[in-house]
Amino acid sequence: MDLSIGEVAARSGLSVHALRFYEREGLFANPVRRLSNGRRVYHEEDLEWLAICTKLRSSGMPLAAIRQYIELARQGPGNERERLEVLRAHERQVEARIADLHETLAVMREKVRIYEEHLARGEADRLWNPSRPEA
Repeated sequence: MDLSIGEVAARSGLSVHALRFYEREGLFANPVRRLSNGRRVYHEEDLEWLAICTKLRSSGMPLAAIRQYIELARQGPGNERERLEVLRAHERQVEARIADLHETLAVMREKVRIYEEHLARGEADRLWNPSRPEA
């Protein structure tokens, strides 16, 4: 089933501008086909790939790494280990970011606890005292 860029935008949650950017950057698994009038034509497989690609992007995978992965996939069978290594490398980066976020969350929870305690005791004015480590 052929889909227009507007239909793909609506179904994927990406803007038309983002879809054009993905195409320009070579981020589609298959080249986007065009009709004789220049209009882009997409397929269900493009939507499936976009769902994966947007997760890779939102997880911080660089465009170059996505391009590398796509290029390997386009080459067909025989380079599965290389594709796996691209994914594993990014997986390690995501895990490191998650660990950093957990540390950040622990700091934020401690700050919230301190503020809640001070507010409950009516001592909120002491929170901004630079000589106290709780500030």
